[in-house]
Amino acid sequence: MVESSRSMPVSRKMMWIFWLPLLGYIVHAKLNDEFNEELFIKPFGSGHVMFHFQFTTKWNVSIADETAYSHYRLFPKSLGEVMSTYGVQELHLSQTQGLWRYRQWGYPPEDAPPGAELWTWFQSNRNKSDQAVRDKLWSNYVNALSGLFCSSLNFMDSKATVSPRWTFRPQGLASEYYSMDWRNLKYSALPREVVCTENLTPWKKLLPCDSKVGLSTLFNAIKLHDSSYQSIGLHVRPICRDAACTKSSVELKQTLTVVFDPTTSRFGRQTWSFSSMFGKPLRSQCPLASRSNVYVDITDKDIPELRFTLQQEPTEVLQFTRGSDRRTYAVFDVGEFLEQDGFLDLSADYEQKAAYKQGLEPSLYAHRFVTGFGLERGGITCQIYNNLDQNLTLIYMETIPWYFRVYYNSLSIRNKGKDIKPFKVHFVLGKDRLRPYHLEVVFRLRANSVTRINLVFDRAFLKWTEYPPDANHGFYANAAVLTTMLPYAHSYLAVQQNASLFLESFSDVSNQFFLRVHTESLLISLPTPDFSMPYNVICLACTVVAIAFGSIHNLTTRIFKTVDPKKSKGLREKVKAFFNRKKVTSEVKEADGKKLEGNDTDAEFHNKTSKTESPEKQS
Repeated sequence: MVESSRSMPVSRKMMWIFWLPLLGYIVHAKLNDEFNEELFIKPFGSGHVMFHFQFTTKWNVSIADETAYSHYRLFPKSLGEVMSTYGVQELHLSQTQGLWRYRQWGYPPEDAPPGAELWTWFQSNRNKSDQAVRDKLWSNYVNALSGLFCSSLNFMDSKATVSPRWTFRPQGLASEYYSMDWRNLKYSALPREVVCTENLTPWKKLLPCDSKVGLSTLFNAIKLHDSSYQSIGLHVRPICRDAACTKSSVELKQTLTVVFDPTTSRFGRQTWSFSSMFGKPLRSQCPLASRSNVYVDITDKDIPELRFTLQQEPTEVLQFTRGSDRRTYAVFDVGEFLEQDGFLDLSADYEQKAAYKQGLEPSLYAHRFVTGFGLERGGITCQIYNNLDQNLTLIYMETIPWYFRVYYNSLSIRNKGKDIKPFKVHFVLGKDRLRPYHLEVVFRLRANSVTRINLVFDRAFLKWTEYPPDANHGFYANAAVLTTMLPYAHSYLAVQQNASLFLESFSDVSNQFFLRVHTESLLISLPTPDFSMPYNVICLACTVVAIAFGSIHNLTTRIFKTVDPKKSKGLREKVKAFFNRKKVTSEVKEADGKKLEGNDTDAEFHNKTSKTESPEKQS
């Protein structure tokens, strides 16, 4: 008994020695990362309503520390393995279906072109100086992302990839020397990529709570794909951990922007709710989220044409001024509503039917289209509208496929009939079946004016094996990218670059606002041969071969031998003839039996007539 009493404290000490480090690691892991989910809702004067979901995960590790990618809690492991394997510094991926209408809706919280767009900054220590090594790294990287997001990113090969010099700067923490080294940057886009449920499902699985609880439970695929515009995005970058920026952290931001038109199903009214837009109310909150808020823009709710009333009382109402633009937001704390009512079915009731109203045009927008006629030579024109009363410095970027052969000497920038001399121009000549044309121009936009950028190109004649099955549909050219800094925040909804959450943008006191705008993607026809003619030729040739060549081949290859019937046959021939003869006789007997059974009446009639024949015939 004494020995057993002495052994108990020893075993307890061993258990504490085992559990204390584990408990310490759990507490450290809990404080090492943070997750927030937000939803921003904005009604438009055109009758549409935008819902912008933003899920932000902050991980307090260095993005360059390879040992940090071994223990995961909130950050998705599948994405972390891709980043650590290929040395990713920043990752920005968007997949969009539809076209954002800047004149009616203003600026989106996260701008993206139609189709898929990917641009990535690689770590300088992983990015070798050899071009072949960089191309191989990029090829393996896009193949890994293609499998992760179930999309066709593997088509982002050298024929669709460029390295911009000025357009896409690092959005996260980076040194000036690193930001100027454009060899660490790769950009590619697929304007024809279609967004479907196969892309939404793997994107949701990267969330800490998946789509089981929280704001992600509103993701009804049928409702989302029935919208006027939808875009899913994923952005990873390093950020400062504290105000002094002594340490860095990794920020993962997952966004989903969807624009609905409730007037089509509400008899012309703009009335909307969670149940009508997503098919169900919000009934849960992600337990791993530190903050779960819904923000509704109610700035224009008192305008007679747009007057609406929220059926639920908000937790608080925030009024703030951002770049001389006054906004009013209604804030709903999801946790409080779930404790009181058990669900949140946020809804807005409009007093009258929606009347289309053209609001104030944004400060800067563009319109791009194809010029020319015929199938030999064409052109691309982009009209850039500057509605501000001051000049702007703009970076314009084009990536054009190699089969649209661009003439560099045809580049012209005109404003009010006068040529504008650009500050800087970067042009990379495309090569057939190797790389696209890449153009970047830095110039000044005149105040309250329209600037036109013109390019002329020739249409290439492809090989017949290079045409897609729907060759007459046309070929796509990527959207152009415009980058500038705005002095005012009119129609500006994006979160500033030094912030992570929507809540932080309410206290934004910046006097300049970074803006990136994408134009329309172009659909251009190429000279297409008559693919029905080869089909007819193949059918005719096959018929001739089957009839003529088959007979000739038999006559020329068959061997004719003379056989003497009196010549004695061998044992093999006799056995073969015996079985053949036996088979033939059995078949004949069987046929005769069937004939006799079917013709009994005829046989009886024949017997009767044979008995009554005359004696002369019988003799």
